[in-house]
Order: sequence, then structure tokens, then C-alpha cells
Amino acid sequence: MIAGPQILAAIFLATTEKWRANSSAFVAGAAVSITAIATLAYVLGIGAVDTGTSKTTLDIIILVLLLAAAVHKYVTRKQSKPPKWMGKLEEAQPKGSFRLGFLLLGVFPSDILTSIAVGGSASAHHDSWWAVLAFVLTTLLLLALPSLLILILGHRAREFMPKVRDWMNNNSWVIGEIVLALFIALTISNLSS
Repeated sequence: MIAGPQILAAIFLATTEKWRANSSAFVAGAAVSITAIATLAYVLGIGAVDTGTSKTTLDIIILVLLLAAAVHKYVTRKQSKPPKWMGKLEEAQPKGSFRLGFLLLGVFPSDILTSIAVGGSASAHHDSWWAVLAFVLTTLLLLALPSLLILILGHRAREFMPKVRDWMNNNSWVIGEIVLALFIALTISNLSS
């Protein structure tokens, strides 16, 4: 979910002068959007189950959403140039970083579909909302990883981040496809059981 401009933005923000405030604001914005979308899908999924929609029907809908996300990720894989707005991240302010986190994790089609799939799957399997929260927290931990590395490793991490950014820019679609394939396999497993 975070492979692509999401993790690249986190890396850029972790290397800015106000990296603590920018990274925190970015993760907070992402937290709001991911939690809202996944929770909404969870609540709507419970409503669907309560109105007689079967678990199998919800799993099929989730599978279709995940497949759509995988196709979208594959079709847009060649967009390896960082967007123009990334160049402006060096002068980022916390307010803009919050907005960026909110929009990057709440507007990208593959991210929306993934959040919906997680929330819908949790409700379809009668898991508690805490299962959704585990997904949100894992995603946020991955987004916070660049700034956590700087906290732990200091200047060594700052020197290493540009190399990581370049590698992620060239290979992020592969990572995204692997994660989506895992979710697809889990959903197919749920359908077959």
C-alpha cells in the first residue's frame, strides 16, 4: 500500500530540515485517511452481512477490488519519474505534510481499494474492528520507518536514504504487486474454506 510515492514522500520528508514535525504530520494525515476508509468499509460490511449478504459475496467483492488494485498498480508501473510535487518536499511544512499524508493514502485508487478490502474482509469474517486497526498501525509503522531509521542511525541513515529512494522509485510497483498478491491469495483461501 505504501510502495510508490507514499514511501518516497516519507523518505523525502525524513530528510528535510524539519523532519520530525514533517514526518509526524505526514503519518498523522495518513492515519486519518486510512482509518476512515477502512473503518467505513468495515461498518458497511457489517451492514451488508446484517442485511443478508453472505460472507462469500463480500469475499468476491473484496477479491474484485484487490484484482482491480493489482491491475491499476501494473498499468501505472512505468511512471517511474517522481511527480513534480516531490521536488517541493525539501521546503515542506508540517501542515502541508499532513495534507500530503491524508491525500496520498486516501485518494490513490490502489490505496482506497486496499483499505476497503481490509475493512470489508474484517467485517465479512466477523473480526473485531481491532483487526482493521492492526492493518492501519502496520501501514503507519512502515510509513514512519524512514524517520525511525534516522532517529536510530543518525547521519548514516541520511546518507543511505537517497539510495533507498532511488531503488523504491524503480521497483515500487513490484513490491506493491507482491503485497496485493498476498491479499488476493488470502481472499481466495477464505473463499475456498
